[in-house]
Amino acid sequence: MSSSLRRGTLAAAVIAFSIASLAACGAGSDAQTLEVKPDNAATSVGVVKVQNALVITQPDVKATGPAVISATLFNNGTTDQTLDSISVEGEGSAQITPAEGKGKLTVPAGGSVVIGGEGNASAALSSPSQTVLNGSVQKVTFSFSETGDVSLSAFVVPAESYFSKWGPSDIPSAPATSSAPATSPSESATGSPSASESASGEPGTTESSSATATASASAGQ
Repeated sequence: MSSSLRRGTLAAAVIAFSIASLAACGAGSDAQTLEVKPDNAATSVGVVKVQNALVITQPDVKATGPAVISATLFNNGTTDQTLDSISVEGEGSAQITPAEGKGKLTVPAGGSVVIGGEGNASAALSSPSQTVLNGSVQKVTFSFSETGDVSLSAFVVPAESYFSKWGPSDIPSAPATSSAPATSPSESATGSPSASESASGEPGTTESSSATATASASAGQ
C-alpha cells in the first residue's frame, strides 16, 4: 500500500471516529447538547453594546398590567452617554426610571447599566397591546445621546421562574369578592315589620281593637 493511500485511510478513520463521538454525546436524556441554550438578544453599534434584551410581561396572561424591558447596556467609549428612549415597535416608548429614581439614565464611559430587577433602572410599557405575546419577538430600539439608535429583536417572556425577579414590580391583584349572600326582595319584604306592628309593637293589635269597638257598639243598640 502506498504512503498516500495509507494517509487517506487514516484520515477517513479519524473522521468516522469523530462523527461517532459526537453522535454519542448527543444521545440520551442527559446529552450535552441539551444543556446548550440560545443567548438572549444582543447587538453592538459603535462603542455601545446591548445584551440580554427581553420584554417581560405579567405572569398571568389575563392581567392587564405593565410589561418591562430588561437589558444590560455597555459603553466602551471614553465619554458618558445617556439613554434617551427605549421603544417597542407598535407599542411606543417605555417609561425609563434610573436606579436613583430621577433624572436621565446615564451609561458611564467604560461601564455598564442594568435595566430591570430590584435596585436597578427600569423601563416599563404601561399598557402593552395584545400583540406583545409570550413567545413572540418584538423589535426594541435603544436611543443613545451619542451613538443614536441601536435596534434588535427581543423575545417576549412572562415574569415566571428565573424571569420573575426581572419582571414588572406592579402586578395587579385579583379583584376582591364578597362572601356575604345577597338579600332577595322577598326576604326584605318578609323581614320588615307591618304598619300595625310598628305602631303597637305587637302583631295584630290594630285588628283586635277594631273588632272590640264594633262588638261594643252592637251591644249598646
